[in-house]
Formats: sequence, C-alpha cells, structure tokens
Amino acid sequence: MSGIPHDHYEPKTGGEKWLHSRLPIVGLIYDTIMIPTPKNLNWLWIWGIVLAFCLALQIVTGIILVMHYTPHVDLAFASVEHIMRNVNGGYMIRYLHANGASLFFIAVYIHIFRGLYYGSYKAPREITWIIGMLIYLMMMGTAFMGYVLPWGQMSFWGATVITGLFGAIPFIGEPIQTLLLGGPAVDNATLNRFFSLHYLLPFVIAGLVIVHIWAFHTTGNNNPTGVEVRRTSKEDAAKDTLPFWPYFVIKDFLGLAVVLVIFWAIVGFMPNYLGHPDNYIEANPLQTPAHIVPEWYFLPFYAILRAFTSEVWVVQIASFVTGGIIDAKFFGVLAMFGAIAVMALAPWLDTSRVRSGRYRPQFKWWFLLLVIDFFALMWLGAMPAEEPYASFSLIASAYWFAYFLVILPLLGVIEKPIATPETIEADFDAHYGKSAGGDATPAE
Repeated sequence: MSGIPHDHYEPKTGGEKWLHSRLPIVGLIYDTIMIPTPKNLNWLWIWGIVLAFCLALQIVTGIILVMHYTPHVDLAFASVEHIMRNVNGGYMIRYLHANGASLFFIAVYIHIFRGLYYGSYKAPREITWIIGMLIYLMMMGTAFMGYVLPWGQMSFWGATVITGLFGAIPFIGEPIQTLLLGGPAVDNATLNRFFSLHYLLPFVIAGLVIVHIWAFHTTGNNNPTGVEVRRTSKEDAAKDTLPFWPYFVIKDFLGLAVVLVIFWAIVGFMPNYLGHPDNYIEANPLQTPAHIVPEWYFLPFYAILRAFTSEVWVVQIASFVTGGIIDAKFFGVLAMFGAIAVMALAPWLDTSRVRSGRYRPQFKWWFLLLVIDFFALMWLGAMPAEEPYASFSLIASAYWFAYFLVILPLLGVIEKPIATPETIEADFDAHYGKSAGGDATPAE
C-alpha cells in the first residue's frame, strides 16, 4: 500500500494462500497496521485515532437513538424527552451522542491546525488534504442537521436562519431553499429531510475516511520535520521508521485513554455545558429567541458570515461591480464558505520550499496569530451582532483571509528558513540519542 520499502504480507499455510489468492483481506490488514511510520511523530499525531473513535461512537449511538426517535414536528421533542426519561440508559446514549459531536470537532480542529503548522498539505499529500476538507464539510452538514432534530427553539430557528442563507444565492437560491425545506418554511418536511440526511451522511463520511487513510498510506505520513522517509532501500527506510504496530498503536491508545477520561468526566458531570438552554424549550414558530446562535463549533464561520454587512466597503464595491447581484447577505455566505475554501487551497497558496513550520521563524508568529484569530472568531460568533463586536469580527475575518491569500504566499518569498535535518533518523537521534534507535517511540 505504501511507497516506502518494507516487508509485505506473505501467506504461509495452505489456508492463508487459498484465501490470499481469492480475497487478500489479511494482506491488506497486515500492510495497514504494519505500515512504516516516521519514528519522530509527536503527541499531536494521536488525534487520528480520536477521530476514528468519535465516528464509530456517533454511528453506534445514533443508530440506537433512531430506534426511539420520531421525526415529526408534533412528536420529535416529546420523543427526545421519552429517550431521556423512559428508555433504559437513554439519557446516557443521548449525552454521549451530543458531547461526542463536540469531541469530534475538537479533535478535527486540532488535526487541521496540526496539518497547517507542519505542512501536511504540501506535495505529495494535496489529495489527502482535499479529502480531509471534504470530510470536514460533511461533518459540518451532519452536525447542523443533527442539531435540528431535537426540535427545540434553537433547532427550529437555527434551521430557519441557515437555510435562509441559500435563498441569498442569485437566481437559483430560492429553488434550492425550497428543496431543502420541502416547502416555503421550516416544517415537518424539513425535519424529515434533515433526519434522513443526518442518518445517511455519517456513512458517507466513513467512506471518505477510508479513502483518506488509503491516500496517506500511499504517500506515507508527514512528520514534525517535514523530511520525507528515505525510499532508496529497505534498510534506509527502516532507519527512519517504525512499524505502526505495536509502537504507534499503543501510543495512540494511550492518548485516546487520556482524552476519554476527560470526555467521560464531562458526560457524567456536566453533559449540558456546551448546549444552549433555549434548545430545552419546544420549538415555537411564533416566538423568536433573543439571540440565535449555532453550536460552538460553527461560531468562527458564523462570525465571518455576520461580519460583512452592507456598510463594509468591500461589500459595497462587490455590489456595485455586479449590479447589485452580490448583496451583503450573499457576500456573507460567500465569505463563510470561502473561509473554508482558502484552507483547502493551502497546498497551492503556500509557496515555501520548507514543509514544517518548526523551521520557519516568521511563519510561527503568523500561525500563532491565526490560532488566536480562530478563537477570537469563535468568541465573537457567540456575541450579539452589534458594536464593538461587529468591528472586531470584521478585523478577525480580514486576518483569516489575509493569512491564506497574502501572508502564506509572501512568506515563501521573503522568509529565511532554518536548516532542516537531512533525515528523520538524524532528527530522532538529536532528540532522543542514538541508543533509542529503533527501540522506542519519541515521548515528545
């Protein structure tokens, strides 16, 4: 599977040879778990196993919840209360599912920012990065539709606001919005559509995850140095790598265990901490909440959506040039999806010849500002759409786009990187000593 030279599965017994010649499933599993992995991976590489756990948790708990949920506007809220009060262990299944979504997004954001810092999007891993961004978009769609299903106040009004954004698209927006809603407004048809898609999309995500894993197993893992594994011979590759099993499997499971201790503490002692109180009130189309906000993991992009009002000069110019086709609402929609698109385009926007941010002195500071900017946008997305939050949101949104569209391309031209190690083996020996060799994984 990987282009790195290593020992492949060889069937020994007659039964193994018979199965391998007809369905090489054992060989596929062997090559997957024994793939040579850069031996200098640090603890930021444990989040893949956390994401895999979250996906499995969401699918299993979701299937159980579906057995007791009723997708009808008159019964949905009551069916959720039935799950919480009457189904054996139902409250725990629901809390695992709801908080599992939050853990999913915490893990995916760390995973994405790790990739941005260490240059995991650079050649030859562009396709791996693009597939990862598609998974992220699918996660956002699935989470949004899942948020609608309890049919509380935030569920209803969140669906009303977000589906209304599609109506802002010129010419085709209204038909798309009607198709999503199943009618002129959020109603029973909308709930049924979202329920069907919320159940379907996790399996699409699972398929994309398999392709994502296949992609990075083909190119090999990136690592903190950004230096590629030597592929000149099996002996050289062995000096740079260790088998994924048992070294990194044990390390991943240790990391997962620590994460799950915290996760179970939240589920057990503060399961509603990340939820909104208004969503424990049944949906009422005649009563608008004072402040409509999405789940916390949508807040950065929600802040970008709201930042571009009709008073912003960029919006005014776009409206003038297009003859009013691009108004403030449509510009906000473009900005929100554009904020994700510029991340997906990072492989082509980053012009630096050095992959890892560890060896890019100026990049480190700009990247730190990006991380701070992301948290600032998250906070601003939860604030009312008024001053001074509106101006802060515009500044934070401007930096997000400036980082990807201006700073990344320019840094590749003006920055003087630090010399990178010649090999992964050299980096490993510098950190852990030659005696560590192939006997241990880094504890960084």
